Amino acid sequence: MRTKENRILIVEDEPKLASLLNDYLTSSGYTTEIISNGLKVVPSVRDNIPSLILLDIMLPGKDGMEICREIRTFSDLPIIMITARVEEVDRLMGLNIGADDYICKPFSPREMVARVKAVLRRAAGDTIRLEELKLDESKNRAELKGRPLDLTVVEFQLLKILASDPGRIYTRNQLIDRIYHDHRVVSDRTIDSHIKKLRKKITDVIPEYDFIHSVYGVGYKFETSD
Repeated sequence: MRTKENRILIVEDEPKLASLLNDYLTSSGYTTEIISNGLKVVPSVRDNIPSLILLDIMLPGKDGMEICREIRTFSDLPIIMITARVEEVDRLMGLNIGADDYICKPFSPREMVARVKAVLRRAAGDTIRLEELKLDESKNRAELKGRPLDLTVVEFQLLKILASDPGRIYTRNQLIDRIYHDHRVVSDRTIDSHIKKLRKKITDVIPEYDFIHSVYGVGYKFETSD
């Protein structure tokens, strides 16, 4: 078996959606392959393991849940499930069988690319460095100018999401979806409270550093002094 770096396997039987995903991923520098029949996925993966799979649940031949279970018997490659089912049980099933993330239809292609980048980063255990900020995802450790930031798990996740795409505005609902995969009921005020504490911890270490900015009526974004 061999693995090709930055190759995304798109498993989707809707031609228009598969083509759209393909266009956005190739524009972002990835190579892609499209498979529309579930029976062909596992043999393809065994022969040529991709960097990541975008795996639809509803497929002809074999459904995405079964495919994910089978792949997990021989590989831990990143898998993002694509589903039109919004029931919590399906989301939890997808994660419990070994999926790394999920996207619910309809979704933004840009959001999909961001999810792909984030999952690949987590799988690689990369370190994010922006100006004097360092985020070690493998250890959930954050440092600012070499000084540790004593962050909770949720605060670290918020900082990581925002810092992974500087300048991008995230709504509160997007942040909730990214952090709370079990889809517990979380209010906007909860996110605001976490952001407030995170910003205070940053300015407590370096007062002039304020990376996280509120966007009135929308949400939050990360911006460096550049």
